[in-house]
Amino acid sequence: MSLRISGKNIEVSDAYRTHVEGRVSDAIGKYFSGGFSGRVILERDGTGYRVDCALHLDSGADLHAEGRGHEIYPTFEQAAERIEKQLRRYKRKLKDHHPRNGAAELDASYTILAATPDEDEELAADYKPMVIAEETKALRTMSVSGAVMAMDLAESQVVVFRHAGHGGVNIVYRRRDGNIGWIDPAQGGKGDSVAS
Repeated sequence: MSLRISGKNIEVSDAYRTHVEGRVSDAIGKYFSGGFSGRVILERDGTGYRVDCALHLDSGADLHAEGRGHEIYPTFEQAAERIEKQLRRYKRKLKDHHPRNGAAELDASYTILAATPDEDEELAADYKPMVIAEETKALRTMSVSGAVMAMDLAESQVVVFRHAGHGGVNIVYRRRDGNIGWIDPAQGGKGDSVAS
C-alpha cells in the first residue's frame, strides 16, 4: 500500500492522515484483496474544501473520486463513498483477475496536440502543431465489456486496449449522445460499432 496524502495551501494533520489511510484501507480491503497505490489531495475551494482521491489497484483498475464540502472530514467521506461505489461495481463486474490467455501487456504512447487554426486561416509552410502532453502506458488485454468497465471506473472518455479475443488494438469511447463507441480495426475496417 502506497497512499500519499497531501494538502494544497493547507496543512494536513496527523489525525486526518490516519483517518484517510484507515478509511481507504478498509474500503479496499472490503472489496479487493490485492495491493494499491494512490493519492489524496485536500485543498481549499472558495469557502469550503475539495478532496481529490485517485487510486490504482494492482489488478490495473484506476479509481477516481472527488468530494466537496464545508468541513474536511465530511468532504473526504463523500469521496470515500464514491470510491466504495466504484469498488462495488468493479467487484460485481469482475469475474477473473488475470488475463485468460496470459498475454503480456503492450506499451503504447499518445500525444495531445494543440488545436489547429480554423479552416479559413492558411497554415504556414513550416507549421508544426504544439505538443501539449505526451504519455506512455501499457495496453492491457481485456474484453470490450472490461474496457467499458475500466472507462467507467476511471471516469475517462476513451480507453485503448488489446482485444482478448484476437489480440488487436481496440478503442472504446464515450460518444456525445451518451452511448459507448467501439472501434475494432480487426473487423475489416467496417467503421465503429455502438455498444450500450
